[in-house]
Amino acid sequence: MKGLLKNNYFAVRSNAKAFSVFMLLLGIFVVAVISPSLLMGYALLGMIGFSLNAIAGLRKESSTKWSKYKLTAPVKRSDIVKSYFISQILWLIVGIAYAGIGAALSIMLHGVTLDRNVDIFLLFVVGIGISLFMGAIFFPLFYLGGEERNEVFLIISLLCGIGIVMGLSTLINTLFPKMTAPQLICGGIAILACSLLVYVLSYPLTVSIFKKKEY
Repeated sequence: MKGLLKNNYFAVRSNAKAFSVFMLLLGIFVVAVISPSLLMGYALLGMIGFSLNAIAGLRKESSTKWSKYKLTAPVKRSDIVKSYFISQILWLIVGIAYAGIGAALSIMLHGVTLDRNVDIFLLFVVGIGISLFMGAIFFPLFYLGGEERNEVFLIISLLCGIGIVMGLSTLINTLFPKMTAPQLICGGIAILACSLLVYVLSYPLTVSIFKKKEY
């Protein structure tokens, strides 16, 4: 498993470095100015962007045929799939760190610029939820529909992740209008729980599809 995770890291390292530099420079600007919308966009970009980069790394393996050569190594197909899921979580954590540091520095310099204190929590709920739903949808599609459709599946997964989070948020707001801060936190936790559950259930589904796939 350690070797698979290293391989996944090297597959996305160059893009991750470039994106990290971009996030660092953008973060300096975001922290320096007072703009709630810019801060929200930066946080979402970090969480979703790093997750997206981790998933996009599969394309490099496909183009170099390494994904097929890997099957000749003494590793299980379930371990290969597991390494992809773990890698995305690790890069999501990196994105959360960027978003958290940016938000913390902005609050230290300018105070809470968002309308409510709970909005910070909800911002992270949206970023994490979209990332998890995106991964949960992409991995089964990747093995089911073929590696050559990587880009299309990536766009579909991202849009579905955004749509699901927006749909759940709309449903909660419809069922519980004029929510208090504790209720908003509970709603956010519910969305996180749903995204995590779908992500976990996506793993055995992806393994099942991958085991039936012939090369």
